[in-house]
Amino acid sequence: MGRGPMIGGGIGGGIILLLAALFGINPQLLEGLAGTTQDPQSQSQGSAPACQTGADADARLDCRITGTVNSLNAFWPAYLAQYNTKYPRPKAVIFTGGTNTGCGAATTEVGPFYCPVDTTAYFDPGFFQELVDRFGSSGGPLAQEYVVAHEFGHHVQNLLGNLDRAQQDPQGPASGGVRVELQADCYAGLWAHYATTQPDPKTGQPYLEPLTDKDLQDALSAASAVGDDRIQKAATGRVSPEAWTHGSSAQRQKWFYQGYTTGDINKCDTFAVATP
Repeated sequence: MGRGPMIGGGIGGGIILLLAALFGINPQLLEGLAGTTQDPQSQSQGSAPACQTGADADARLDCRITGTVNSLNAFWPAYLAQYNTKYPRPKAVIFTGGTNTGCGAATTEVGPFYCPVDTTAYFDPGFFQELVDRFGSSGGPLAQEYVVAHEFGHHVQNLLGNLDRAQQDPQGPASGGVRVELQADCYAGLWAHYATTQPDPKTGQPYLEPLTDKDLQDALSAASAVGDDRIQKAATGRVSPEAWTHGSSAQRQKWFYQGYTTGDINKCDTFAVATP
């Protein structure tokens, strides 16, 4: 299978390794921040067969990922149909340590990512604990679900023709790369806006219970934790906006909240504003 860029990779530890290369830092000096990699052969892929109920999703992270994927795949087809856009459902892979993808081999250090070549989103559950331990995010469910929804936002961008714009201008606070990532954040918020009313076809019940202020703060906490400025500060002690690839903590929170409060995909056009 042909190779292509991994989109959204580096939402966690991978950004630190990228920064090490940009600033000429020995990556071994950042080992404590970037985490460790398991043997890529020790991988498990696919959704967990035991995930059947909401209680399973409350109890197990792999089931929460699976449930969020199901919710996203139930929401986006009908929503995009309003704009005469079909939604071929992407695949999702849950792996441990490392996995092979249409975009090449990947390890957990890359973080969650979407591969447009095989239209698949990849998740290592170990990342979600790293998000808490190393980046200070809340460990709440919506913080984790935000990450899944963000990667599926890249699939929507792929369908709408915006994903390639990240490669045209990949770095900087107003670059195409940052705008693509912030738009995916907005799409994640858009999903959260509707997920409490979107019914599961099997049960007739919404995928998510009504969101509380704490739930929303959990998601905003995750968005803040993976801001380029926050990760740069942790990795190098300084902030260099010219090297941003995903957006600052404030930008990421802003665009997630924009999608969540408006529920309108037209309000997620990060390319239409001078400063995203």
